[in-house]
Amino acid sequence: MFKNHLLLALRQLRKNRGYSFINIFGLATGMAIALIIGIWAFDELSIDQDIPNGDRVVEIMQNQWPKGRNDENTPPTYVGTTVSAALNPWLQKGEYQDIFAQTAMTLWEGQHLLVTDNKSITRTGTSAEFTFPLIFGYRFLSGTAQSMRDPNTALISRSTAIALYGTENAVGKTFKYENRRHFTVGGVYANQPSNSSLRDCDFFISMANEETSWVRNADNFEDHNCRIFARLADNVTAEQATARIKNICSPFVKFAYENYKVLPFQSLYLHYDDSNSIGEGRIVYVRMLTIIGGFILLLACINFMNLATARSEKRAKEVGIRKTVGSPRSHLIAQFLGESVLLAFLSFVIAIVLAAFTLPWFNQLAGKAMSFPWTNPLFWGLSLLCTLLTGMLAGSYPAFYLSSFRPVTVLKGAFKVGKGAANPRKILAVTQFTISLTLIIGTIVVFRQIQFAKSQPLGYDQAGLITVPDNTNELDTHYEALRQGLLNTGVVANIANSSANLNGFYQNNLLEWEGMSEEAKNLTFRDISVNADFGPTIGWRIINGRDFSRALPTDSMAAIVNETGARILGFKDPIGKTVKHWGKSYTIIGVAKNMISNNPYYPVQPAIFMGQGGHSVFLIRIKPGTSVHAAVAAMEPVFKQFNPASPFIYSFVDEEFQKKFNTEARIGNLATVFSGLAILISCLGLFGLASFVAEQRTKEIGVRKVLGARVTGLWALLSFDFIKLVAVSMLIAMPFSYYCMDQWLQSYVLHTSLSAWIFVVAGVGLLLITITTVSYQAVRAALMNPVKSLRSE
Repeated sequence: MFKNHLLLALRQLRKNRGYSFINIFGLATGMAIALIIGIWAFDELSIDQDIPNGDRVVEIMQNQWPKGRNDENTPPTYVGTTVSAALNPWLQKGEYQDIFAQTAMTLWEGQHLLVTDNKSITRTGTSAEFTFPLIFGYRFLSGTAQSMRDPNTALISRSTAIALYGTENAVGKTFKYENRRHFTVGGVYANQPSNSSLRDCDFFISMANEETSWVRNADNFEDHNCRIFARLADNVTAEQATARIKNICSPFVKFAYENYKVLPFQSLYLHYDDSNSIGEGRIVYVRMLTIIGGFILLLACINFMNLATARSEKRAKEVGIRKTVGSPRSHLIAQFLGESVLLAFLSFVIAIVLAAFTLPWFNQLAGKAMSFPWTNPLFWGLSLLCTLLTGMLAGSYPAFYLSSFRPVTVLKGAFKVGKGAANPRKILAVTQFTISLTLIIGTIVVFRQIQFAKSQPLGYDQAGLITVPDNTNELDTHYEALRQGLLNTGVVANIANSSANLNGFYQNNLLEWEGMSEEAKNLTFRDISVNADFGPTIGWRIINGRDFSRALPTDSMAAIVNETGARILGFKDPIGKTVKHWGKSYTIIGVAKNMISNNPYYPVQPAIFMGQGGHSVFLIRIKPGTSVHAAVAAMEPVFKQFNPASPFIYSFVDEEFQKKFNTEARIGNLATVFSGLAILISCLGLFGLASFVAEQRTKEIGVRKVLGARVTGLWALLSFDFIKLVAVSMLIAMPFSYYCMDQWLQSYVLHTSLSAWIFVVAGVGLLLITITTVSYQAVRAALMNPVKSLRSE
């Protein structure tokens, strides 16, 4: 029986090569997209899931409300991973040791210089307590985590050991951190896997050293300066831990209401968003692309169902004969489902080839390093199961529809499909158009939102501006000589130093001033220390007062606020007013235009620029018209003169700014590709369906031509039915996509609007695609010789 069904299925595929190609290629394309999205989604969902006993690993998060608004039923105004180091000693007390088996405090990761006698490299690392690698289950190739109890000890990754010493056997070897303090390697750990959010951390230096005494001895709960991780004790949940430590800080916070929340670390990658909220984040995009993949696979299934039911009349006589000779309906259903499943598995084989070949390109588009899971039995099991279900789904309606024909009616030649038989095909076609139109609209809105954010005024000039980290004391103490040396190269227009990169004003603190309102007491300012060259170098705009001046040494006690900060201060004219930052007084000399530094999708936060000089980065303006290559080549020897141990490290401010749009841009690019493929799949089905309709109406077209019908009229006649389907899909897709994209845009404080032209362009575009696809078959049928068609009919 199976052999018979297989032979019949292969015969049908060979007999209808054109339709078979459309079905197989369309379904294979849909499956390939579903496979790639599935691999991507699995990769995203696997991040941080391989931590040993990872369900016990947590991070302590900070919640913050304005003072007087401690109603925890309202969303906090700030949720973040930066907490006060003052919490750490509390967690070591006996009353909390039954909650946490271990705790670990770390500072934030950053790029740092590591120097040996004959080599210097930069790597990402941080200061941490020795318990950190124990909590996260780091695998040590040599040495131990406990070695970091010694204040002069560091742990390094295998790749860092090889880069520094040429071997992973590095325990006992030394290096200079930032070329100023010696550390001894106490352990070498295996590189973290690619599905770990900690994979970029290449070294840890002991938190016990004297340079980090400020954080170990911190006792101010209002100073947020570190991250704290923990491993829960047995039989303790994150909710129970939250209840116990929640209000430790609350009595000590004067200017706001704060508490803590303990969250599973494994969920933070997908559910924590840098815009300070819990419950959103990357999981939104995982769901979005997974739904798109499901829709595209559904489009491919619809193609098959449409074409199979459309050609049902051609197989009606076959069904009638087989029923007459005693074939039960169950056998017919099995036959047609078998054909569908065979087609699905042929498509799956092609889909595997397509997915394997396009995965490297998809990796570039998605910013991933995924590989095809050839040896994963779970992948193959799920894929084969999904293929079987796809074949069953795609063939279900044709199987039950074809097997229901009455043999007497068919064999007498009285069988007519009737007008109602086309309704299921119309419904499926409308579904296809609706999905395609929704994807087109969504793609336009995503890119429009990105352009909206990019079009916001920056507040400074990015062109030709580069950042160089101030990673050693040698650069800082020789600033004037370094500045003059760079100016003498002829390629540098100006240079300044700052405590923050222009693409990230992350430090924030409270200010005090005379007459401040109660509301203002709850608002923090981004605080940045700069020198007098900062303004001329970045090209900001002072809209009130004056800029810092090199000729006025007293400007080290002066400050400039941005527009948002000036509004919060509340003075009619803030120039000459005094504010206090950590007890130190600064006189406001100017108001600068707002600058976009942090999240470009959110309003600019209040900021204060203090003229005492920065010690984190150098900002360098390259002269207009100078080539980048020439500028870098000229600047490198100057930096080497004052910092010979360090490689010349630099980044372009505009390139770093563009990275802020990476997530949305990648989603937009992926949506564009998938929308295009969805339209391609729909067009394949539409092309086959138009071919069948033209074939069905051959006699009608011949009669109309004999009676004088023109080619344009026949073209319109054959195209009009499809245009009506597109119109119906517009009525469904436009309100649906409006609702979905409006909800998505609401997740951004600053967002574009849903203009009517988006829906008009998308609708007209889909209509033109439909007409173009249908026109070939319509014109071909209209040009057919009526004598030939009437004779054959």
